[in-house]
Amino acid sequence: MSVSITPLVASAVAAALPLLIAALGELVTERAGLLNLGVEGMMLLGALASFVAVTHGAGLPLAVACGLLAGMAGALVFGLLTISLQASQVATGLSLTILGTGISSFLGRGYVGYRAPASFEPIAVPWLSDLPIIGPLFELNILGYAAVVIMIAVGWLLARTRAGLALRSVGESPVVARALGLKVTRIRYAAVLFGGAMAGLAGTYYALAQLKMWQEGLTSGNGWIALALVVFATWRPGRVAIGALLFGGVTALGLWLQTVGVGVSTFALASLPYLATVVVLVSISADQQALRRFAPAALGKPFFDGD
Repeated sequence: MSVSITPLVASAVAAALPLLIAALGELVTERAGLLNLGVEGMMLLGALASFVAVTHGAGLPLAVACGLLAGMAGALVFGLLTISLQASQVATGLSLTILGTGISSFLGRGYVGYRAPASFEPIAVPWLSDLPIIGPLFELNILGYAAVVIMIAVGWLLARTRAGLALRSVGESPVVARALGLKVTRIRYAAVLFGGAMAGLAGTYYALAQLKMWQEGLTSGNGWIALALVVFATWRPGRVAIGALLFGGVTALGLWLQTVGVGVSTFALASLPYLATVVVLVSISADQQALRRFAPAALGKPFFDGD
């Protein structure tokens, strides 16, 4: 009996897209020299805001805007504490994740089990969506296509524009960047807010495009996987996309194995993405020279320029 892998590819792409969005936002944040471990919390805030908005009659565009703003609100708190008040980036990011998880659980308890009255549905590209194996790449929802555009835009911004050069300069040496006349604080705030917006958009994807219902902790810890993706990709947008597909494939593999009748515990299959994350981080950490070569030199280091 032949087994088609097209459903596996489709599931992998669907699982990869929110990871891609969140990881791109964190990549921009880290290229500015800031380590925000609050991605999971911002994703949950965005998911809650978008789901509540659409449940109470808002259209999908307004729901997306609410998700973006909620993620940015969480990022603004992180920015105020770490950029302006010089608090620990690690402690602040972890606190933001705890805060976002708590707020989403508390305010979302009345929506548990509710289905979204409106959601994003796939939009097939004629002919291309019918191709074997790769067809699912051309049958995404509007947020999925937006993720591809964002990836291209981030790659172009970082590599081809003066704004991208300024961002990378701040991440490498804020002291030198300040001496060259760059507004380090403003650039870092912009990077942090972009990261928050992308985390909120990723949360919106989970709530309105993937699960299409509300459940507590609906992001399932994928914000941590998005953080690992940035390191896996060595802070390069194109490799983030490859990594997202790999992690998405691992996530989808469990479901696919069950559909083809492989007798493996569902708990073991559900743990595959997190085991893969640990393996990847351990293997990457073993090559300290590569990490030092690609990581922003000022990553995680506080700097106050007085602006």
